[in-house]
Order: sequence, then C-alpha cells, then structure tokens
Amino acid sequence: MPRSSSPSSADDTDYPLELQNFLAELSQNPEREAVASEIEVLQSIYGDEAVRLYHSPTPNGKKSPTRVDEPVRYEVVLSLSAPYQEISLKVLVSLPVTYPSTSPPQLQLLSKYIGSFGADSSLFGSILRTFISVSGVEWSSDTVCVFDGLQNVIDRCTAWYEEKLSAEKAGELVRDDIKGEQIARQESSTSAQAAEEDQISGVIEPIPAAMPAGVNLYVAEPITDRKSAFVGRACRVHHPSEIPAVLAHLMSDRRIARAAHPIINAWRCQVDGVIHQDNDDDGETAAGGRLAHLLQILEVNNVLVVVTRYFGGIHLGPDRFKHINQAARNALDLGGFLDAAETRRNTGRTKKH
Repeated sequence: MPRSSSPSSADDTDYPLELQNFLAELSQNPEREAVASEIEVLQSIYGDEAVRLYHSPTPNGKKSPTRVDEPVRYEVVLSLSAPYQEISLKVLVSLPVTYPSTSPPQLQLLSKYIGSFGADSSLFGSILRTFISVSGVEWSSDTVCVFDGLQNVIDRCTAWYEEKLSAEKAGELVRDDIKGEQIARQESSTSAQAAEEDQISGVIEPIPAAMPAGVNLYVAEPITDRKSAFVGRACRVHHPSEIPAVLAHLMSDRRIARAAHPIINAWRCQVDGVIHQDNDDDGETAAGGRLAHLLQILEVNNVLVVVTRYFGGIHLGPDRFKHINQAARNALDLGGFLDAAETRRNTGRTKKH
C-alpha cells in the first residue's frame, strides 16, 4: 500500500519539510519522477516557502493526506511583473496521474484580490483555460510545462491589473473634468469682473506654455498594437534652450499629458560647430537612449523627436521599442529631416572624390 504524507496539525506544519518528504516518495515511482523534478525546479525559482502541498478540506477540519498514487495538487505563491512585484498571487496547480505523458496540468487562481481590485470571472476563467486556449500555453505530451503556465498567469494578471489601474485613472480624470466644469460654472459669474479689474490695475495674466517662434511640429499617424498607441512628433530646433519650451507646450495638451509615457524624447543641436544632445526615457526604460541612437545613425541634427505612448493594458515586450523607433522615424520622414540628412551624406561623399 502506498505511503502518504500527513502533517499532525495545520498550526505547526513545516511546509518545506512536508513537501520534501512527499517528493522523496514521489521520486521512487519512475512514472512520476519527472513531476518531482519539476516541483524541485519551481522551488529553486520561486523559493522553498512559495510551493506548498494542497490539502482538500475534510469534515472534521483536519488536513487530508496527500498520496503519491493520486493526482498531485500544490499551491504556488507568485509575484506580479515589475514594477508591481509587491503584489502576490496564489495559484493552485493540479496534476493528473497521467501528467505529463497524456494529460496537461490545470491552474486555478486562488487569490480573490489582486492589489485592491477583486478578481473577476473572466480572469479566473482565462487562467483555468491556460493549457486549453489558443491564447494560452501550448502543451505537448511527455513535456513538463507548469513553469510556462505560471509565467503566463503572471503576464495575464499583470495586464489585467494595469488595465484596472488605467480604468481607475480614467475615472479619476473624468471626475476631475466634471469637478473642473462645476468650478468653472461657479466662477463664470465673476470672471468678467475680474478681467476688468486686472485690466484697470495693469495686472498681466500668466501666458500658457507656447511654442518657440518659428518652430513647427510634424505629427505622424499613430502606430497601434494590442490597444497601445505610439505617436511620433518632430520639429526643427536652433538652440538647446528651445527644448524645454517645446516639451512644456506638449505637456500642456491634456490628451498628451494623460498618456502612460507622454514625452519620450531625444534631440541633437549643433551650435557654433559643437553638437549638443540629450534624451529622456519618460518612464519607458532605455527608450530615450534608443531614440538618441536613431538620430545618431541617421545623422540628423538640429531636431527634436518626441514619442507619446498610450498603454492599452497588454504588455508588448521588445515590440514597444520597435514601435517607438518607427513612430519617431515616421515623424522625421514627415518633416523632411531624413531627406536633408541624406543630401548631407551624399554631398559629403561627393567632396571626398
């Protein structure tokens, strides 16, 4: 008769030891050795305390023993992707007796809340379908795949959480707009009188951020991918002192300011034969440096390029950098900056002969 692991009580359970003893028993069965090895790998990745055997509740309130000849069920505690790693998830992994030879595992989200948001049925369902959905993880026989499934859960929950944050932020903006309209209506009755008093007393109202004289912005068509949008803008600049004014002008547009990354930018400006240059990631790590490199390899001078990224709730991975660079290049092309750079290069080559 197969042996079993059963703790004496829930209060004094040594979970790592319980799991270690169970895995030692499981490893003695050649058909289940792969399962034991996979769980040990998960422990090394997520930590010993992050993986625990799962016990179904019993009528007397005691833990039911876990038998090595039955389906294996264990909990894994995960953290969301950066920058939300302080938010944890608890996932139940269920392995049929025939896993991994002929059956896939099943994952179930045990956490009722992710951060301050209550998990909904669509999220629970998508995780249950991890190994049977075309948008989930592909499973093939005789292949262990729990780690891939858990990483997919992290990605799904992170995207879900960011979508909730975006919706919450949008709600705050709408409430701010309504509040602003109410204040504006309340103040409308006195605005004319205040303007007259200012005119009489010589008070000059502050001027909103304006573009430097002679600076024209070229705005490219948005690039969209999985609900995210990337808008490139470019303009000619004649001195580094113009850069803050242009960026301030863009940020004064609420549609731009509301973006996840409003003013990812890079610029190059030649003054008295000296190249001045700088860039800003605006929260999108390494994006500004990539734009600066783009300007350098294109040999574009006296130009500022800005990319606005609107996040759609789905992580794009490295594709986001491809779209940022393409949006910038489209704006440079629209403004004719690439043509000017090509002319300079051709002229330079001609002079060498």
